[in-house]
Parts: sequence; C-alpha cells; structure tokens
Amino acid sequence: MYELRDYQIELSDKGTEILRKKKIVYLAMEVRTGKTLTALEIAKKYGAKKVLFITKLKAIKSITADYHNFNYNFELIVINNESIHKITCNDFDLIISDEHHRNGAFPKPNKVTKILKERFKSKPMIFLSGTITPESYSQIFHQFWISDYSPFKDYTTFYKWANDYVNVKLRFLGYAQVKDYSEAYQDRIKKLTNSYFITYTQKESGFETSVNENILKVKMKPITYKISNELKKENVFQGKTDLIIVDTSAKLMSKLHQIYSGTCILESGKSMIIDNSKAEFIKNYFKNNKIAIFYKFKAELQLIKDTFKDNVCFDLDTFNSTNKNLAIQILSGREGISLAAADYLVYFNIDFSAVSYFQSRDRLTTMQRKSNDIFWIFSEGGIEEKIYKSVMAKKNFTLSIFKKNL
Repeated sequence: MYELRDYQIELSDKGTEILRKKKIVYLAMEVRTGKTLTALEIAKKYGAKKVLFITKLKAIKSITADYHNFNYNFELIVINNESIHKITCNDFDLIISDEHHRNGAFPKPNKVTKILKERFKSKPMIFLSGTITPESYSQIFHQFWISDYSPFKDYTTFYKWANDYVNVKLRFLGYAQVKDYSEAYQDRIKKLTNSYFITYTQKESGFETSVNENILKVKMKPITYKISNELKKENVFQGKTDLIIVDTSAKLMSKLHQIYSGTCILESGKSMIIDNSKAEFIKNYFKNNKIAIFYKFKAELQLIKDTFKDNVCFDLDTFNSTNKNLAIQILSGREGISLAAADYLVYFNIDFSAVSYFQSRDRLTTMQRKSNDIFWIFSEGGIEEKIYKSVMAKKNFTLSIFKKNL
C-alpha cells in the first residue's frame, strides 16, 4: 500500500489553492522531497481530467510508476522536452513542467520554451525544480513567460522586463561591447513571485544526510602534458597521422578540457584515447565498491568501457539489478534519476555548467541514507580544479574565466 507523506498532503492542499487562484504554482522543492507525487496529487485535487507531464527522458519511467502506484484516475501523458513537438492535441486541463529551470535561458528563450508558450500558454501549469535559478535570478523571467498568467505578463520580452528588473551592465569582450543581464534585482522580483512558490527542503522533510565531496588527483602520462603544453605554446600539436589545432582561445579551452582527462577530438574529426590513467585509477581505487561514473565526452565512455570491460553497464535497470558499475553522461544523468544503488558517485570529468554541478551531486540522496560520498578525479596540473571552483561558486566556467586562469 503506497501512501503520501504527511507533508506532501499538506503541500498539495496549499498548491491546489494557489493553482486555482493564480493558474500557476511553482514547487521549489529540494531533491528527493517528492515533487512528482506532490504535483500529481495537486492535479487530482484540482480536478484535472487530462494532464501533460513534461520531463527528462530518463525520468519518464519513474513518473509513470508513481502515477500507477497511487492509482490516479486522470489521464496522464508523460513526454520528454525534446519530443514536445510530437504532441498534436491540445485538450489538456493541466501542464506539469519538470526541471523547469531549463526554461530559464536569457536574454532569449530556447526552442522548447518557445514551443511551450506557443502551445500551452492558456493552460494552468505546475512548475517543478530544486534549483530555480542556479546561475542568475534573471533566469526567472522566461520560466513564467510561457504562461498567460505570468506575474510579468505586461512585459512581452526579456529586454523590456530587464529595464525594470535587471541592473544591466556593459562588458568588453575583445573589441566587442556586450550587455550583461545577469544581475537581477531579486527583492523586487520576489515581491511579485513569492506567492506562486511552495518551497520545501530535505531538512524539513526529515532528511539527515550530508554530501561529502572528495578530490583525488591523478598523475597523467607524459604524453598528456606534452600535448597540452605544446597547444598552449604553439597552438598546434602534430601527431604521426593527424594533428590538433587551437587557433582560438575557445578551442584551446575545449581541447584542454578533453586532453586532461585522456581523450581528444583531432582535426580530422576522429576521437582518440590518449591516456587511460584516470580510468585505471578509478578501477583500482574503487575495485571493491559499486560506483556510478559521470563522464563528459563520448570518447571518455569508450575509455571507461575499455578499462572496466564487462564490469560496467549503461542503463539504470541493469545497474539497479546487478553488481555492475554504471557509466552515465553528466548532462543526461544530472536530473530526474536516482543513483542510490551506488556506494559512491565518481566524476571522471567535470562539466562547465553550475547546474550540472548542483543537480548531479544529489543523485545518491535518499531519506534513509545518512551520508553521500562523491569523488572528483582531477589530473595533476589540469583544468578540472579550476572548473570546480567556478561551478561551486554558482558560476559557469566561461571563456573569460579560462583566460584569467591561463
């Protein structure tokens, strides 16, 4: 017999009231506090007959299971963001948008956000996210912009809204002058948006868990340092049959990001494994444990496959039902899934995005688990630790930061 937690029932009552009054309710609840079930319960109490639930591909199975386990009698269609164009009907009573911070791009909305507004702007909506504005409070505008019931509905574009809600600054990138819209006036915005939000933390829900981050450094092979040093000095590295060219700072940043973890895309477009030091280190260090490994680049996946052989899998069902380790890409695995079957979470590489940092590090968390240990595997003298310091401070690792560090 499945039952909602007491606080989920209480929050769903409150959320239903907000939804009826404002046509939007935003569940800003931390990871593992039960956003999905709270949203489904709101849909039931609201009286919806047909609901569209938009989420990440890897989360669809879990959401569908919750829907069936609790015997909800409204019709539910669950689809991932990238497939939203496949929805041809528009007879939904309610739209639920999971990981809704993904609609926060600015100053221009992304493609999916535009489609959501075009198709469903008149529908009541429930937004879900544990990290509403992970990088800038300016990310709030387009999240509400998709609805006709936005508290900012009088502003047709982000630029008009920014005139009143953002401290717009000028920045110089080389010879170009650009406007920086990242410093929003939070207090002014919250006066209009607070009444739409329901917030809930892990601590409030009874979690007694902590995330312990560990940094382990690996000495890479001489070839890794030879290539990276030549690229920094000469902007080119000539191999036996191919070469690497970095004729811009952006290319140098990208290549170093690859090389310091042991792989690289060559000038011909082919991917090459340069150094297996990180993979071997992970294999030996965690040999008696079941781990989930986050990787960044496709070639890193091949490197992990070559090193772990049959002791690694690539889907959650196999991971949850066997003793095999899991290799999962950071972007696809950072949201909407649980990696609680792992003893430890291990990062083969690190993403430039602050969202990736804050979302992915909580994949181990459950109500019963008291301690979550995650391990960052950095190359000695590499770029990873600089990226880590940036995303920890809620800042994406950008080209300008890279140039300062270089």
